[in-house]
Amino acid sequence: MAEFKVGGLDPRATKFRNVPIAVTPEGFWCCPSQTVLQKTAKNQNQQPKPKAGASPPASKASSVQRAPTISSEKRTHSTPTRSRANSEEQRCLPAENATANPPKVVSERPQKQHKISVGFGQIEMSDLRVVLYGKDGVAVKMSVHKNILTENSTLFADKLSRQSPVSNIEVPDCEDVEIYVETVGLMYCNDVKQRLIKQSVPRVLRILKVAELLGFRACVLSCLNYLEAVPWAGEEEENVVSSVRHLQTEDYGVTPVLKRVCSDLTSPPNDTFVRIIELVLKSSDDRGRREMKSLVLKLLKENSSCTSTSADLCVDTLYRYCQNSLESLLTLFKQASDSDFSEQSLDLKEAVFRQITLEADNLLWLTEILAGRNAAEEFAVMWSNQRELAGLHSKLPTKSRHLVSCITARLFVAVGKGEMLPSKDTRQLLLDVWLQPLMDDYNWLQHGCRSFDRTLVEEGIGSTILTLPLEDQQTILLSWLGSFLKVGNSCPNLQKAFEVWWRRTFVRPYVEHQGNQLQSGQS
Repeated sequence: MAEFKVGGLDPRATKFRNVPIAVTPEGFWCCPSQTVLQKTAKNQNQQPKPKAGASPPASKASSVQRAPTISSEKRTHSTPTRSRANSEEQRCLPAENATANPPKVVSERPQKQHKISVGFGQIEMSDLRVVLYGKDGVAVKMSVHKNILTENSTLFADKLSRQSPVSNIEVPDCEDVEIYVETVGLMYCNDVKQRLIKQSVPRVLRILKVAELLGFRACVLSCLNYLEAVPWAGEEEENVVSSVRHLQTEDYGVTPVLKRVCSDLTSPPNDTFVRIIELVLKSSDDRGRREMKSLVLKLLKENSSCTSTSADLCVDTLYRYCQNSLESLLTLFKQASDSDFSEQSLDLKEAVFRQITLEADNLLWLTEILAGRNAAEEFAVMWSNQRELAGLHSKLPTKSRHLVSCITARLFVAVGKGEMLPSKDTRQLLLDVWLQPLMDDYNWLQHGCRSFDRTLVEEGIGSTILTLPLEDQQTILLSWLGSFLKVGNSCPNLQKAFEVWWRRTFVRPYVEHQGNQLQSGQS
């Protein structure tokens, strides 16, 4: 688009059709989209051919017409006050001649083109013609004024100063003819920013690209002011940021636009992340707290690679909140399991149970964050050492304690998925202390907890058991078998883990023994 060809135009080979243009007192016009340009030329080409000897009728611009706007993007609509159009005859080959003598393909541009003429300001005073050759055979001739282009475009000023006098300029391979013409039209406006108000963000980005190419500084600054103030939707943000960052090498002052997405800090603020965690944990509204917990977890999972630094810096803070919740949970369990608790008022008991649910839910949320960051090993150690809390577990109603079992289930899932690698002693202790309370609550979890994934939890428990020495696997699985044969689906289904243990215990020794005998016989 930046290449210019300076020279004369062959009047025999270059015939242009005028397109209706709406002009304001400032000289601004409404440019039709490229689709409309092609449609206008097509309709004009399909007009009946005049009979031989008849001269073409003269065209008069008796009224001002607004250019049609079919493009899906928004554009400025100005009140037309004047127009100027000159009709020229366009030569059309008969159908039989076109069939007999097919046109030769020219490498530079197609021979058959849709040629359109537009003008700006006082057209009778124009002293320069700029011809744009775009895609699909569209060619647009602009009647412009050297002084306007020289004042507003460093590119045109440079070209015109090198070769003088110049009356014609050609721009081959123009990528965006529609926007190129519109940007030149903006050079005739006193207030470019006002003309951009009703435009869409994608269209302004196209104008920005052409304005930068032409060195139209006033237009570039107006586009930046527009982008700084207008809301961005969906994928527009990435397009705006990439386009604006491309301008950073120039002195255009792009910082106000980038301030919307970039901070002066080199890394995400750790204090802000901690503040968000604190606000969520201390929320007094159940619905708001629940929705924000889900949102934060979603954002952390979606952007794990981008937020790892900030989250890792907050691990100590997360563990501090975990310790506080554990201490509060143990105190509440002791209070609820006390022999005098049943004699307390109903309001007091409901308040205690509600607080137990809140602390357990907070602890489960923190566990999710730590497991998602592969930083839950230390919490697994803390949780497996809560023997007193596990001992009080059976003394509370299942409805109030089941979230505690959800914490245990999440840790088993983390081991099974490889999100953490706790030591053998920690895995053994976790199963010894918390597997039975989890089995006690299993029926409630399946039917009363919507977020409970039975398959995932059972795979996690089985995988954790199978990481232990074979003797420990046997002890735990035989204990499970006794419970499973009594209550069936009301406890975890660990049959897959049982099959693996069975093969390890009964099949592998026999296979290895047979292999050893075979090797001995061969030797």
